[in-house]
Amino acid sequence: MPSHQQIDERSLALARVVATKIDADPGKLSIDRARARCIRWQLTAPCADVNLWAGLLLKPWPDIRTVLLDTSERATRLRQSSPFCDVISPRERWNLYRSVQNDSRTT
Repeated sequence: MPSHQQIDERSLALARVVATKIDADPGKLSIDRARARCIRWQLTAPCADVNLWAGLLLKPWPDIRTVLLDTSERATRLRQSSPFCDVISPRERWNLYRSVQNDSRTT
């Protein structure tokens, strides 16, 4: 079972991939999907972090990206409820998880 630190490292690595993909998308459609997801989450399972994401997603992409990749405690917590869960495929996610797990074993 991964430690909290490993889970946080994995979450940050995932956020980096998400940011790279959104950077490459001229229409930033993933942000629109994340906004819609936050609205659904606010209706079905409201919580403080979802509300923070909803407010953050109203800002320009560079501001969102900064928070997404931040290493602060707040950003680490926010990544645990990231609305960008569909930006990468399940296969990409599992490959990333394995990569981070293997990296943590060698360091």
